Amino acid sequence: MNLSAPIRILCVEDHPVFWEGLRFIVNSEPDLAVVAHARSSDEAIAGFRVHRPDVTLMDVRLGEDDGVAAAAAIVKEFPWARVMMLTTFESDVQRALKAGAVGYVLKSTPQSELLEAIRKVHAGKKYVSPEVAALLADSVAEEDLTARELEVLSLVQHGLRTKHIADRLGIGEATVNFHLKNLTGKLQANDRAHAVTIALKRGLLRL
Repeated sequence: MNLSAPIRILCVEDHPVFWEGLRFIVNSEPDLAVVAHARSSDEAIAGFRVHRPDVTLMDVRLGEDDGVAAAAAIVKEFPWARVMMLTTFESDVQRALKAGAVGYVLKSTPQSELLEAIRKVHAGKKYVSPEVAALLADSVAEEDLTARELEVLSLVQHGLRTKHIADRLGIGEATVNFHLKNLTGKLQANDRAHAVTIALKRGLLRL
């Protein structure tokens, strides 16, 4: 391990107490160094452009901002970026990985595991906390929902009935019912309400 070239880390975290703890843990390691701190999505993207960190530790929820969206924006602009999500929520894992994140670690993770995750992500590997690995396995085992099916399900989540969904999307009611049948089958749901519950749990939808 080359101590003269530590792994450079951008921390994106809006909670002061957790940020201070994270900075202490990371900077206590001779091969790791926090080079910048951001509190919002805009700060994260701007900070990445300036510092070009080796690894970015990104909180999933940044107040009113969406850390997953920030991760997606960074990866779109810098495809080589290594972004690892930090969160208290297990349900965002699939959405985060689809956005281009290569790591997903719970904030309850022991210090040793967090440090191991940073090093693995920097080495080009993916890392998901064991607590959410089973959830991820369940979700990737299912056939992916199409963009249209997710649109329909999102409108169901917001209380729209079949006719209103059809009007909103400019499609026929029969087509809406076709999408609902497909997505409930893919999610192995009993009905549309159950499908929403499953999708929320797996991070396909957000509250």
